Amino acid sequence: MTKGGKKIKHTHDIIAVGGAVVDHYVRSHAFEIKKDPHAPNGFDTCFPFDSKIPVQSVEIQTGGGATNAAATFGNLKIKSAVICRTGADIYSQLIREDLRKHRVDDCLVQTDKELGTGQSTILLADIGSRSILVYRGASALINKREIPWSTLNPRWFYITSLGGDLGLLSLILDRAEACGASVFWNPGNAELSKGLSKLAPFIKRVDLFDVNREEAGQLAEQPPRHLKKIIETIGHLPKIGLLVSDGPKGCYLHTRCCTWYAPPLPGKRVNTTGAGDALGSGFVAGFIKTCDLSIALKVGMLNALGVITHMGAKAGLLTEWPSENILKRIVIKSARLHE
Repeated sequence: MTKGGKKIKHTHDIIAVGGAVVDHYVRSHAFEIKKDPHAPNGFDTCFPFDSKIPVQSVEIQTGGGATNAAATFGNLKIKSAVICRTGADIYSQLIREDLRKHRVDDCLVQTDKELGTGQSTILLADIGSRSILVYRGASALINKREIPWSTLNPRWFYITSLGGDLGLLSLILDRAEACGASVFWNPGNAELSKGLSKLAPFIKRVDLFDVNREEAGQLAEQPPRHLKKIIETIGHLPKIGLLVSDGPKGCYLHTRCCTWYAPPLPGKRVNTTGAGDALGSGFVAGFIKTCDLSIALKVGMLNALGVITHMGAKAGLLTEWPSENILKRIVIKSARLHE
């Protein structure tokens, strides 16, 4: 690729930026699911307070949006690196070792000498749903001054939660424009809480924007059921397309000319943690390899299916490119949006 007549030598195919944590998965039959109209998905995870709760399994795995996405790219032999921040502790070593296992360059991982590595305790109910207790630690505090900006020349930037740091986001977008890189952005809650008026100028600078249906409704100030109005409000902002995941109901992809729908794939839901990361990173991996949005959406759906049918955010990720026969079995439809 050339930029201003000067040939750019790419250091990586993609650099993922954002969270890096260690996830503790706790499964118990004692967790009860009760309806709550004020809860994000309409249900609460309940268990007796001031008592011992029997658990059926405990697992420790690495997670965080940036490392989850980078693992997909490494698995599919896409040259990748990750910019994230961890503590100077044993959990940091666990994250680095896992990145190397997935063939991800860890040279841009930052170390915080004061805060510990971010951690999550994930309470899993028998139906596959979960509640998450979060200690963000160093994960949400990537240091802009420690990033060697002038040496970053990827083909893509894959941006996840930045702890609300729009200054960091702006610098990433500036660097992307300077080196001719494309950008995928899946914002975190801290960014989404700033509202569309503040985020719109940034969304216009990215190629692909990814949110779930509830987050899209929040941005568009519409009930999630009003998907047509939501897409009319934010769908035109990114340069290429808007990806809207809809949990167990599938996923929508809106481009300037049409809206596509990918129905959910069959499989027993074991764990939903990391499903969104798998969908987004699989989608981008598919687009990088084929430049075909339809195939990209199929790869994203397959990657997400692997995660929700396995324990952990990385355990079920694709480890090789799906065969043509597998891709043909996934049907992408033109979406009919109604109010």
